[in-house]
Amino acid sequence: MESEQRLKRKRTYRPYSRAQFLSLRSFIFCLSFFVFLMFLSSERFPIRTVSFHPVLTVPSLSILSKSSFQDSSHGTLRLPLRVEDRVLFPDHLLLLVSDKIHEDDRLDCVYHKVLNDKDVVRQRVLSVDEFDGFRSVVRCPAPPWNYSAAAALMWRGDGVDDYSWSFRSNQTVHSWDRLVYDAVFDGKTAVVFAKGLNLRPHKESDPTKFVCQFGLKNWDDGEDEGFAVLTEATVAAQEVVRCSLPRSIRHNMDSTQGIRVTIVHNPMPSAVRIHNSRSYEHRKNQRRHKENVAMPSVAKLYNPTSYQTKRNQGKYELCACTMLWNQAPALREWIMYHAWLGVERWFIYDNNSNDGIQEIVEELDFQDYNVSRHTWPWIKTQEAGFSHCALRARNECKWVGFFDVDEFYYFPLFHRRGLQGQNLLRSLVANYSSSDSVAEIRTACHSFGPSGLSSPPLQGVTVGYTCRLQSSERHKSIVRPDLLNETLLNVVHHFELKKGFRYLNVPESSIIINHYKYQVWKTFRAKFFRRVATYVVDWQENQNQGSKDRAPGLGTEAIEPPNWRKQFCEVWDTGLRDFVLANLADPATGSLPWEKSLL
Repeated sequence: MESEQRLKRKRTYRPYSRAQFLSLRSFIFCLSFFVFLMFLSSERFPIRTVSFHPVLTVPSLSILSKSSFQDSSHGTLRLPLRVEDRVLFPDHLLLLVSDKIHEDDRLDCVYHKVLNDKDVVRQRVLSVDEFDGFRSVVRCPAPPWNYSAAAALMWRGDGVDDYSWSFRSNQTVHSWDRLVYDAVFDGKTAVVFAKGLNLRPHKESDPTKFVCQFGLKNWDDGEDEGFAVLTEATVAAQEVVRCSLPRSIRHNMDSTQGIRVTIVHNPMPSAVRIHNSRSYEHRKNQRRHKENVAMPSVAKLYNPTSYQTKRNQGKYELCACTMLWNQAPALREWIMYHAWLGVERWFIYDNNSNDGIQEIVEELDFQDYNVSRHTWPWIKTQEAGFSHCALRARNECKWVGFFDVDEFYYFPLFHRRGLQGQNLLRSLVANYSSSDSVAEIRTACHSFGPSGLSSPPLQGVTVGYTCRLQSSERHKSIVRPDLLNETLLNVVHHFELKKGFRYLNVPESSIIINHYKYQVWKTFRAKFFRRVATYVVDWQENQNQGSKDRAPGLGTEAIEPPNWRKQFCEVWDTGLRDFVLANLADPATGSLPWEKSLL
């Protein structure tokens, strides 16, 4: 009798409990969905469902999955690292990690064999850097043959058996050939950087061919379709597309962090103009939007106030920006000399250096040279990097010079007259800071050769190299970043300016740039690895061998030509050497400031 009553109670209450449970889950789900719609929606831009098409998806190897791990050498608990994205470059694999990692952390890159999760190979990471203030980038060796590029990270010293490989989501590996790789806020717009748009170099493109897509989740992780907001592109050039921000983001800038953004290339007309009508049927919108393919993306937008530096004293008069790879030994001379000429702030865009550049930057910053290093892991994107730097520096600088670490400004007229050279460059640009027409100052370059040397000069390039080519070559520019064209179009040597503004060519007799382009072979041969400019062919490629961007008479292999030390020598020019020794050498010892830092 009692058992029959219990069965009766079960039959009575079980359906009621299940219905109550489902009702509660449905209520929570609907409430969350409604809050998400309120955040993203606006009158102008609709919400739609989209799905990315990953470049490569491979099975099973996860991020570190335990909640914490004991470091046997330090006795501290290490939290797992979540790999958000992977980008496969020709010579290495880049991992974007949603944690800040200290340089001394001992990490291994872990690869599993294709179709065999139990066959695992570990290799040491190449480098670790902070990226965008919220993520870290970890560079791993290219995966071994027949091993997956969907690498994970493991603390060195831990065994594979200590880890659970149950987290099998987000196994996407992006190809560098086609990828949205960075994005920044700029007023009411977002500036988005993308590889693989195949836009014409040095020309503006048709912005109606693009729309930007914003959302909160990673559409590449293989999960179900997520929600996104579309906005129109306003301008496009080279690797840069500028789009208007959704109203919901514009009105919540202080709390906006980590918004995903990508580009839809060649959208259907409905995707571009859909904001003009809110009455389209959902199925029609969904059918049309499926025809618009969004590019893979690792780009996120963060509140600009979280990483931009504001100055209460006003802007610096003159700043400098450069992009480099493994040129740390040249930094001291380049920065100390130009600081003496009046440069007050330095933006160093580091393109994957592994030569101890961070230590030199910290030393210079400690000596009040006001230097910051910005990790820029995207290879052959110098023009885009300069566009990014122009936006970053605009908040701090009236003028920004874009030139390389082997290029040095020189004032021959002042030297011939025996005048002091300190702060000359800053004084020059300050004369035009209030100009209603001049927004760029261009200076021609003289290219110097090895000058008979076989080893790097001990006192630096300005003193050691004294023989050059006769004719001047391409110019470099100092610009007012707030007066650049909104495309941010540049060709490394100069920028496109806003309408109504022009550039000023400074006479070579007054100012010139000594470009120590062809140094001793030991230094010069490093350029064969790769070059940072987007539209300049690497020297090992058999293309454009007659271009001025290449060394005349030099082939495609890093083999020292005969009499290299005597080449590119048509005019002996000791002007800058004498200028430096007269103004910067210690009267007692003859040593130069950058030599002292080497002691």
